[in-house]
Amino acid sequence: MVSTASRSLPIRIVIAVVAASLPLNVSTQELVGANVDFVKNAIDEYRRNREGAILADFVELLSMPNVAVSLPDMERNADYIIGLLELRGFTTRRLRAGGAPYIYAELTSPGAAETILIYSHFDGQPVQEENWEYPPFSPTLLDGPVQGGGQPVDIDQVEGHFGPEWRLYARSAGDDKMPIIALVHTLDALAASDIDLSVNLKLLLDGEEELGSPTVGKLIDENSSFLDADLLLFCDGPMHPSRRTQLVFGVRGMTTVDITTYGATRPLHSGHYGNWAPNPIMQLSYLLTSMRDESGQILIDGYYDDVVPLSELERAAIATMPDITEALKDELSVHTPEGDGARIEELIALPAINARGIVAGGVGTKGRNVVLSTATTSLNLRLVPAQTPDQVRKLIEAHLAEQGFHVVFEDPTPEMLRSHEKVAKLQWRGSGYPALRTALDHPMSLRLTRLMRLIAPDLIVTPTMGGSLPLHDFGSRLSAPIIILPLANHDNNQHAENENIRLQNLWDAMQIYGAVLANFGDM
Repeated sequence: MVSTASRSLPIRIVIAVVAASLPLNVSTQELVGANVDFVKNAIDEYRRNREGAILADFVELLSMPNVAVSLPDMERNADYIIGLLELRGFTTRRLRAGGAPYIYAELTSPGAAETILIYSHFDGQPVQEENWEYPPFSPTLLDGPVQGGGQPVDIDQVEGHFGPEWRLYARSAGDDKMPIIALVHTLDALAASDIDLSVNLKLLLDGEEELGSPTVGKLIDENSSFLDADLLLFCDGPMHPSRRTQLVFGVRGMTTVDITTYGATRPLHSGHYGNWAPNPIMQLSYLLTSMRDESGQILIDGYYDDVVPLSELERAAIATMPDITEALKDELSVHTPEGDGARIEELIALPAINARGIVAGGVGTKGRNVVLSTATTSLNLRLVPAQTPDQVRKLIEAHLAEQGFHVVFEDPTPEMLRSHEKVAKLQWRGSGYPALRTALDHPMSLRLTRLMRLIAPDLIVTPTMGGSLPLHDFGSRLSAPIIILPLANHDNNQHAENENIRLQNLWDAMQIYGAVLANFGDM
């Protein structure tokens, strides 16, 4: 390991000195490994002396409401983040293509021949404050998870170090402001130890990700020269439930459809008209069970025809991952998962149809003895390579027709209802986007994986995650391979009440950023 006595020298000089003193048969991999340890230790020492200040910056950023639909709030967030970046020497631009702001930032490193582009986002999902244990925009530090009885801690009163299992609760604490705070304080730590970046660094921070990044394609088209890079790191999404460091090489695509079925033109008394009036709730139920079975297998003709199966390399990677089936069943109180016994890592590499909601009458005290006029379900459709939203849309519409439905896209008229046995209205929510998967044996994939194994020897290589990100807009426009580096704890409650970040995830993110930025260019 490089001696801490060398910290007054720039890291590139230290590397040269160490290389000259090592036997000739010492590999670049071993040398980079020594530098990784040096950088991690330097960042850890810096962080341990400044934990309160780092969290104070994080609290200030999390205190800013950032629900994606509020443009004034997103502008205020952008102002604050731009200030953080410019203090660290970045040149910045506020970009937009008709929606909320994006932030582009660039930091050059003398002598660096390659560029890493890091993506994160700073907008958040809507909040229902009544469901939160603590106000979502009044960040609250607890000495453990709220569901485990964690108690509030006054950041200003903490003497010494903060507990690694303590959690900071606020909207976007886990999704996705943490990478921004981790990065700026990583750069402070590197500068304090005279450690140079081995690459040029670019950032693209998204202000409308929670809306599906609807303008990002246009924004890339209009600013492609700024986004030229050798590697694109997407820093979004949760880590593996085992808490082991993870690289993810793909995501599923997504599109959404609402389906409404129809009965009579007015609600009817269920005693007088039941068994005679068409029941839209039952129609909808039968339709859903015709689309997928109890194991999650999709029954729609042709739905799997375009699916690209996992490669042997990807299957081998899954086989080496820790099997979390029993742990998840225990944590989530599930007796029998879907999937007929397949591992979750295999199942999320397949397309999925998930009913995300049903609106149809009431239950309990709100139940009424009527046969309703309509029932609606919203379906979230997860796509895999090489499915496209357009192909899936055609398959869904053809399946409804095969089930005897007359498919419409506007509210049906009474005459239309009289003329057809069954009517279904489809409302496609946006255009959706395809999946993306970077090959595990791409040269940049192999190179980053080697470096990450030096940083975290128990690294998990994951072919694809189950969620969706707008990666296709980047992959279809930029030449840089895309790899996902998730940093948040898996139980961060993203999108839900009591969203949080585990402090050790923040500290680990700083070490990972530092080791990658200081060493990737030397691999």
